[in-house]
Amino acid sequence: MIKILGISGSLRAASYNTALLRAAVPLVGPGAQLDTATLHGIPLYDGDLEQSEGTPAAVRALKDKILASDGLLLVTPEYNNGVPGVFKNAIDWLSRPTPGLPDVFRDRPVAVIGASPGGFGTIMSQTHWLQVLRTLGTRQWHGGRLMVSRAGSVFGTDGAVQDEKVLAQLGEFVQGFAASLK
Repeated sequence: MIKILGISGSLRAASYNTALLRAAVPLVGPGAQLDTATLHGIPLYDGDLEQSEGTPAAVRALKDKILASDGLLLVTPEYNNGVPGVFKNAIDWLSRPTPGLPDVFRDRPVAVIGASPGGFGTIMSQTHWLQVLRTLGTRQWHGGRLMVSRAGSVFGTDGAVQDEKVLAQLGEFVQGFAASLK
């Protein structure tokens, strides 16, 4: 069974990106499993805290989930044409060495999708992630692209994807990523 870990880069309860990640779970297809994670509980990166207390429990728990996966799906918002600070902060923590654990990013397959209320989806955020992921040594998957724009019309008030075209694109994306991990 292929295991993918999806991480939503938003802390909001009604986040379009968290909703997009939830919608992807049943679409991943046979022979694959998509688990989800959040960034809740991860403190702001502080080298002094790291030195005095080590890796925070929330960071270590997320590292363990990443290490148990075959691939990583980043579901990114776009804030001011860039990567959200809370998501970048988590990646910065995750990239730090933790005694007893291997590097969680080196050679790990990673795919990026996102949703935004704006007209251009998350094109700028996804582009910024390419530089970060390259620096971390990930294997970026380029077999598909998904940038959900005008998210307010794509998701219902219950958070479910109500646009059948977007749902089909999401299914195609996650199934393609899962197939690349076999």
